Amino acid sequence: MPESYQDSYTIRFNNLADMMAYHAEQTRESQWERAVINNLRVEPLEENSWLCGDTSAFALHVSEDAVKDTAKNLGLAVSFNGMYYPLRDTAYKSLLDRARVSGTALPKLGRRDLSNTLNACLALHKDSALMLFRNQKITALHSGGEKDYSVLPIDELMESIKVSLDERFPGNVFETGYSDHSLTSAAWLLPDQTNDLLGTYQKMLEAQGKTGIAVKLTPGIRFITSDTGVASAKVSALLLGLPYPVSIGGMVCTEHRGQKKVSDFQDSLGMLFAQFENSVKRLEKLTAVYLDYPVNVMTAVCKHLSLPKKASLEAIGMYEASYGGGIAAAHDVFMAMQEIMFICKTDNTPMSKMLQLEESMARALTLNWPRHDTMKAVCW
Repeated sequence: MPESYQDSYTIRFNNLADMMAYHAEQTRESQWERAVINNLRVEPLEENSWLCGDTSAFALHVSEDAVKDTAKNLGLAVSFNGMYYPLRDTAYKSLLDRARVSGTALPKLGRRDLSNTLNACLALHKDSALMLFRNQKITALHSGGEKDYSVLPIDELMESIKVSLDERFPGNVFETGYSDHSLTSAAWLLPDQTNDLLGTYQKMLEAQGKTGIAVKLTPGIRFITSDTGVASAKVSALLLGLPYPVSIGGMVCTEHRGQKKVSDFQDSLGMLFAQFENSVKRLEKLTAVYLDYPVNVMTAVCKHLSLPKKASLEAIGMYEASYGGGIAAAHDVFMAMQEIMFICKTDNTPMSKMLQLEESMARALTLNWPRHDTMKAVCW
């Protein structure tokens, strides 16, 4: 079982209280430090480097195991106030941002050459960085200006969601939670609001002979946030009950910048009900959009959304074999696309990528489907 200091660490929750307790402890133990960028220095941390064999050079509470794990992964450390800190892989992009350097050649450099390049660039900048030290490593290096990155503690965000859900959606049920060093996600069922939120949509499906799908659906919400810069604090609408949750958008979010606070996130949750209804209406409209060449449309939409090619082609083949030919509704194609999620899950795709894919799939609801309805086969 992975330890929390490891870059590969993940944890899942079946209980809301456990998840909130975990993040409350994480908030207490996390350290946020500001530093002048040109005072930072990067050093190689590989298995044969001098730093890997001298754990006394590292800050307190950095274990030998955490050092060795970094040597196997990113292979870099940062010095600050005379002490070294291992760099987690989640901090790499933000380190490049602070150095204001980019390029596909950088990952190909040896760690000594990469360190020298970064140090030369870091030395040019006098502005500040906001460093997150968590689970024995530097996990992120955000821009440190007063109006730049805003810290929104995950435990406080989750408490805000719990309060809002209990007020607006009584009877809500915590479904599942997930965390790694990059992001955190949780999902709730809203069973007592099924008729209010999905009633019209379910009746429409039943009228089209899709009772089997209609009776399984339950509304829900997905919460996602990150302390490493990969996501804002956001909540979006879900349909649960099928093999994999169907994201239908309706997102409300609070960015980690502009001196935002948890209270701003709390205020944004007031729009969730209206956004959910709008998302369901977009889904309903797809039942009345008819396509002459649905297989071509599905291929074009998957390509347009940059969905995983292998899984998409497999799902497209399954749909082509099952739909029977002729005209089909865009709604049928959208639901067939959900098989991509199940395929990726079966292939053990990391949860972080699954959540990104879930959001990409939701963007399909906002597309002009007839625009992709052409006789010519789509090359991919």
